[in-house]
Amino acid sequence: MSQPIVEVDHVTREFILGRPPSLRQTTVDFLSRLAGRPVEAPKPFKALDDVSFSVAPGEVLGIIGHNGAGKSTLLKLLARISVPTTGRIAVRGRVAPLIEVGAGLVQEMTGRENIFVNASILGMKKAEIRRRFDEIVSFAEIEEFIDTPIKRYSSGMQVKLGFSIATSVAAEILIVDEVLAVGDLSFQQKCIERMEQLIRGDGRTVLIVGHNIRQIQRICSRVMLLDHGRITQDGAPQDVCGILFRESQERNLGRRTKGAGRIAAERDAGVIEVEGVELFDDNGTRTEKFVMHAPMNVRVRFVCKQPVSRCEIVIGLHTSDFVHVLSVGNIMAENIPDLDAGPHELTCRIEEIPVRPFTYGLRLAFLDQYRSTLWNAENIASVTVMPGDIDALKLPASGFVNPASRWRFATRDSTDSRFELGRVFYVGEA
Repeated sequence: MSQPIVEVDHVTREFILGRPPSLRQTTVDFLSRLAGRPVEAPKPFKALDDVSFSVAPGEVLGIIGHNGAGKSTLLKLLARISVPTTGRIAVRGRVAPLIEVGAGLVQEMTGRENIFVNASILGMKKAEIRRRFDEIVSFAEIEEFIDTPIKRYSSGMQVKLGFSIATSVAAEILIVDEVLAVGDLSFQQKCIERMEQLIRGDGRTVLIVGHNIRQIQRICSRVMLLDHGRITQDGAPQDVCGILFRESQERNLGRRTKGAGRIAAERDAGVIEVEGVELFDDNGTRTEKFVMHAPMNVRVRFVCKQPVSRCEIVIGLHTSDFVHVLSVGNIMAENIPDLDAGPHELTCRIEEIPVRPFTYGLRLAFLDQYRSTLWNAENIASVTVMPGDIDALKLPASGFVNPASRWRFATRDSTDSRFELGRVFYVGEA
């Protein structure tokens, strides 16, 4: 078994909360001590609390968690930007830190000069910089501005250049902090492809922090969840990311209620007031748990403060990061209702839930005949989809929806170019 390339052994990192002491406060504390009065000591805060783990060569470790969990603090310790209060960190190999990308660029220097200066700081030889210069410039998409001072660049251009330089360094270990959100969507895709090339093609060891959990799940071979400076989960990306999704969902749910059970809207034109939303199965039992491919009923009680012509109503499910995975609406119905002022109740039966087992949020929207939003809210209720009789371990590893499908295999005779009809396989409804 090979030696770990990164070892973190019982590491704690403390900071002192509060402002730095002023001269006045220092004088007051000194006089208090002389007088024998107690002086309140500043409170330490543990950004990391007794953290231990190791990383094998070639492993891609994602580090996730809510804000303030200690993710960036951990990366700075690994990059030797900071040192632990207690504990030991061993990093065996050359490190390329992609932390605060672009922060090290010198504003008065040109892009060309910054490439040579920053690449040298990261350990590249001058001959290697010259050899890779055109590639760095091309990837950063700054050919026209290479001899322009960095201070004339936009913030996006500077970050692109910083990312291009850092990922060109032939380091065994990449330490990455939120850089996959660099630039526009096209450049973000280039960043992801570059990272995947470094991981799969070059076999780099990567430690990456990110809030885009789907990218983390896609790129990493292992994910670690931090909470208040401690490791709470460490394992397969799909499992650990799923835990964070569910935690985020639980934090968000319930924030939409106000007064007498009314639902608080994200967008409200003052025409609709939603008094309550209920979920129940076909037996009339109220529940938030439904089996995949089974029906779900949604009952909504609301008040129209004025008449609404041809009111369009949309009900849907979304993930904790607000990816809308299912939406149904009454716009396809032959008779879209004209609603009078006053109280109303509607029931929508979703014939089957095609989404995969997970916990989702419920979304509800009311629109007028011109499709302008009258009322809209997300995270109204929790909807947990369960596998039921389906073996969840046999579901594909990715995707949101699990529709019924038909599979047909045919056998071709070695002496005949035609296919003989083989057995037909059904998955879900035939």
